[in-house]
Amino acid sequence: MTPNDRLAQAIEQLRFSRNFTLPFLEDLTDEQWYWRPPGFDTHVAWQVGHIAYAEYSLCLKRVRGRREEDESFAPIGFMELFKIRSYAEPDPADNPSVAEFRRVLSGVHERTLAELAETTGEALDTPTEPPHPVFTTKLGAVEWCSKHELVHAGQIALLRRLMGKKPLR
Repeated sequence: MTPNDRLAQAIEQLRFSRNFTLPFLEDLTDEQWYWRPPGFDTHVAWQVGHIAYAEYSLCLKRVRGRREEDESFAPIGFMELFKIRSYAEPDPADNPSVAEFRRVLSGVHERTLAELAETTGEALDTPTEPPHPVFTTKLGAVEWCSKHELVHAGQIALLRRLMGKKPLR
């Protein structure tokens, strides 16, 4: 498979993953976004913030670096809250609003798809820094992103079940 074929497949997987994730968010109240099961340090809001952070980091920042205009759709303050090894703040007042989570999740995804559509697999088949245990190239980072999102979609699905919601699938 050529790098261009791999990129086209990765873009389709990004779309698939997002379309898989979004239905888990549709019927949640604002309060349910911040609900945490007893004894656990996560909630839907953190999972969504982390998905947005990861897509930005894997598909944009690792590919072309951070740009000043990124602040409009991927604010640094937001991204810092949801990076790897961050903590899911339990108080909604200490988190962005649900509307902001939705705005950033959508904005990062739209920008990712737009920028990837304007590049080639060959351009992305180059080493990425810093090193990562799962991939070694920029294209590998893009390919990993959809798989990473599905891991967190599963966690959102589990949180929904623990809330007493019926499974969607």
